[in-house]
Amino acid sequence: MYRLLLTLLGVIAMSLGAAAGFVSPSQMGTGALLLNTTEAGKFVEAPRIATDFDITITGPIARTRLTQQFRNPTNGWIEGTYVFPLPENAAVDTLKMVIGDRVIIGDIKERREARQIYEEAKAKGQKTALLDQERANIFTNQVANIGPNETIVIQIEYQEAIRQSGGIFSLRVPTVVAPRYVPDPKIVVSENAQFFTVKDSVPDRDRITPPVLDPRKSAPVNPLTLAVHLNPGFALGDVMSSFHDVTAEEAPGGGKLIALARSEFADRDFELTWKPRPGAEPEIGLFSETVNGNDYALAYVMPPAQPAARKRIPRDVVFVIDNSGSMGGPSMSQAKASLIYALDRLDPADRFNVVRFDDTMDILFPDTVTASRDNVQLAKGFVGRLEASGGTEMIPPLRAALRDARPDDQTTLRQVVFITDGAIANEQEMFDILSMMRGRSRVFMVGIGSAPNTYLMTRAAELGRGSYAMIGEGGQVEERMRELFAKLENPAVTDLKASFDAARAEVTPGMLPDVYQGEPVMILMKMPERTGKLTLSARMAERNWSMDLPLAQAEKGAGIAKLWARRKIDDAEVAQTMGAISTPEADKRILALALEHHLVSRVSSLVAVDRTPSRKPGERLTQADIPLNLPAGWDYEKVFGKDSPGPAALERDAKLDVTLIAMSKQPVSAEPHAVKTVSLPQTATPSGLLMWLGALLALLAIVLGLLARRTRTA
Repeated sequence: MYRLLLTLLGVIAMSLGAAAGFVSPSQMGTGALLLNTTEAGKFVEAPRIATDFDITITGPIARTRLTQQFRNPTNGWIEGTYVFPLPENAAVDTLKMVIGDRVIIGDIKERREARQIYEEAKAKGQKTALLDQERANIFTNQVANIGPNETIVIQIEYQEAIRQSGGIFSLRVPTVVAPRYVPDPKIVVSENAQFFTVKDSVPDRDRITPPVLDPRKSAPVNPLTLAVHLNPGFALGDVMSSFHDVTAEEAPGGGKLIALARSEFADRDFELTWKPRPGAEPEIGLFSETVNGNDYALAYVMPPAQPAARKRIPRDVVFVIDNSGSMGGPSMSQAKASLIYALDRLDPADRFNVVRFDDTMDILFPDTVTASRDNVQLAKGFVGRLEASGGTEMIPPLRAALRDARPDDQTTLRQVVFITDGAIANEQEMFDILSMMRGRSRVFMVGIGSAPNTYLMTRAAELGRGSYAMIGEGGQVEERMRELFAKLENPAVTDLKASFDAARAEVTPGMLPDVYQGEPVMILMKMPERTGKLTLSARMAERNWSMDLPLAQAEKGAGIAKLWARRKIDDAEVAQTMGAISTPEADKRILALALEHHLVSRVSSLVAVDRTPSRKPGERLTQADIPLNLPAGWDYEKVFGKDSPGPAALERDAKLDVTLIAMSKQPVSAEPHAVKTVSLPQTATPSGLLMWLGALLALLAIVLGLLARRTRTA
């Protein structure tokens, strides 16, 4: 009788598990990737994804169609969550869900409304997809009700402006989100010590921390294909792929078709660079399009080469180098080589200092010192001994680097050179510090490694009125640092202004940047009609410079309106960081732009719903995160520690108990401007299955009780 009941219970439990797609390691063959679920001791085979990029470059604009194939390898119903990167300036405007021969087009909605539509469709058993922006370069794609052994195709489209520097044009395509260091929340105690609250600089920590595969235990996932149709509008010279082997052939109608030479895996950025053929270098570009009765224009102008300065202005430079665990392997070698190159470029009239950080910090000298041979050699020895380990606490070294002992000194250029992979989750905290403490400093970012945080690099350089460089392998160190030092050592084009003699135009970026040697002036405009001329004026090496562009002579372009709107969204974010507008006002501006131009932003999302239900009522839906590869060259143990349990599925909407995390740390002084209210933790549980098992266990207890009573009576 006992054996019969236990067998019956086991069969029922197994059937429930099978219906949910649960498996055990013994049921799977070698090489299968299993993820933990919310059921203790139960696993689900990870959803699988494949990624394809199809990119068309026309003049200064790239249009990309990103295709993601979600495959459910289980015999249950799956909701897959995939965290993936896009370029930080991408204007994402299209979401399509392809089911067989049907295509469902996504709608742009306010983020909370889009989430509600998605959740309602998921509950009804309808196939649905939701695209959210977590950071300017991190997005989350959720796809619900993927049937047993079914594949759903998601297509995302976006466009971006091509980068130009030093006569080289480039496109960078991120393929994997690097693991981010997430600082613990802090207890903030009131001045009278009567109450405390929790300050969490990363309130969305559960949205940007997907599981990451240990390459020592798991084969890479997410096969990648990529093709670029390159038609830059001028005669091409050299075309190079920095990190991948590619094929290149002449394309019908001109230009080149570049493709990956073989299928790769999504574990590093793809970078394509190209140069004009000698004599074909464009110095001026003006493109326009008309959308909804408004004219939009994109202009880029390369300022003339500046005459050599009569007297080199001494520099006061603080070098900051990241030696945290994520910098382990080739990244640390690249960072050290970059800094040693920079030290060798110092002039005896310069002053300098070196700051290194992980989750601790060391400052080499009490203040900047002269760049004597002895001091430079001491700094080289300090850098040479660095090893990668620990967390990435970036705020203290940033504060130290921006702290200026001579804020009124007009005889030197004060510069901060920050060398890091940028693998942090609290970017906004860094931007806030930059806007408050920048003073006379100019901040130059050096992005290191196979998957740097380009959003951090570009926004920090913008707020710091500096520039940035990316170094992905050792062979790029000298070339990229030489290009950066051409900017560091030469005066910038400053006081940049754009004016119009006839047209009324909205110009972006709102805070026109300083422009450094080899960089073009690039602006976007919206106006009722293209009449008159645009005049750009600036200061160059203590002289005035200006150039007129007749707006009627603009060439026909496409996608400019969306680029204008995307850059206006960035303007609102920058204005909020600088304290020029409030957060509600920034949200209002961003949402209006996003809805009008059909763009994803931090307050708007794309949602697609198949109105025909596919999952029947009562059939279980299992949530599972799609794991990511560790970026190429990273050391898993240095990032996650020796005893990391490996990837695990997360309940995407469950809140981590930040209060308990914070209480394990030392309280800090009150910071009223940074205090946020924290919701109590909510834990999702498999209530349906637990109710079934509870009822069965109760039945078993009753039967066992009756049997025990019969035995005592006998």
